[in-house]
Amino acid sequence: MKKTVQLAAAVAAVGLTLTACGSKPVATSSSPGTSGSSGSTSASATGSYKACMVTDTGGLDDHSFNAESWAGMQDAAKADSAITVQNATSTTENDYASNIAGFVSAGCKLIVTVGFAMDDATVASAKKNPTQDYAIVDNTSTAPKIQGLQFDTAQGAFLGGYFAAGMTKTGKVATFGGANYPTVTVYMDGFWEGVQYYNQQHHTSVKVLGWNETTKQGTFDSTQSFTDEAGGKQIAATFQAEGADIIFPVAGGTGIGALAQAKASNGAMNAIWVDDDGFYSNPAYASVVMTSVTKGIATAVSTAVVAAAKGDFSSTSTIGTLANDGTGLAPYHDFSSKVPATLTTELATVKQDIINGTITITSKNQPTP
Repeated sequence: MKKTVQLAAAVAAVGLTLTACGSKPVATSSSPGTSGSSGSTSASATGSYKACMVTDTGGLDDHSFNAESWAGMQDAAKADSAITVQNATSTTENDYASNIAGFVSAGCKLIVTVGFAMDDATVASAKKNPTQDYAIVDNTSTAPKIQGLQFDTAQGAFLGGYFAAGMTKTGKVATFGGANYPTVTVYMDGFWEGVQYYNQQHHTSVKVLGWNETTKQGTFDSTQSFTDEAGGKQIAATFQAEGADIIFPVAGGTGIGALAQAKASNGAMNAIWVDDDGFYSNPAYASVVMTSVTKGIATAVSTAVVAAAKGDFSSTSTIGTLANDGTGLAPYHDFSSKVPATLTTELATVKQDIINGTITITSKNQPTP
């Protein structure tokens, strides 16, 4: 396993907020849990250290990585009263540069950008503003002023694939992505490898629809979008028709459509959610969420913001792993009574074997420091 930087323990979770899309960041006096009409939300109005976050096009309420990042920003403000946090949402990729520039002009001490697609805009801004501090979710660090907050989600997804292979009744499981990004396919790689390992251990032949790590061929939303719920629902319906009874969408808001299809299937299909615990983030579909492959985004963001506010900004990447709880499997919730105790025991062993290196995950999309 690659050398990692230990993530700090999580602080208390707080509610998420909704904002309008596509607006340039403007300071507001909104209190936590409310929205400013400008499209930028502030979680504190009294702090002396301003940290600001720019979402990608998935939107703040994507029930996934943008929402988790904003939760981390709010956690930081709750942990340290000196911290003020704001966000700006991006409707299109054209908003990235202007939203970041707006926060530079607004005097934000740390700017957190969210998502693989924001790397170019973040690096360009850092080159223009050499004294500005940045952190970016799902990208490596760019010295000396951008800290990468990365996650080896292939490890957690490996557990998710092993779980799915152990729970399928049809012998077919499925996955798909919102867009063909390395931070998406790393999940799909891990899921695929977990199924193959289960097959090897149990002499079974569970099939994965939607991705093959060997050929790099798979299914992605036709619009390469993380907001296309209708597209996600159609993809899930197609997989269901092909015999899959468990689906693992790596697609942000597009994946909510897959949950909707699972719920409409009346038990023919269930789901494994991604990034956060979907049982809580998607309560309307909690009944079909078997477990989730989690990603410790909120903790990583909160830790980075609090450290920077204390004068300890670092451009050293952090990598969340199974060993430091930066990725993993969420509880089974409503499916607890349906999961065999033997499968739970096997998953604990597999997790430890990944941590100690007995099991080697081969995905080339795993992050590097």
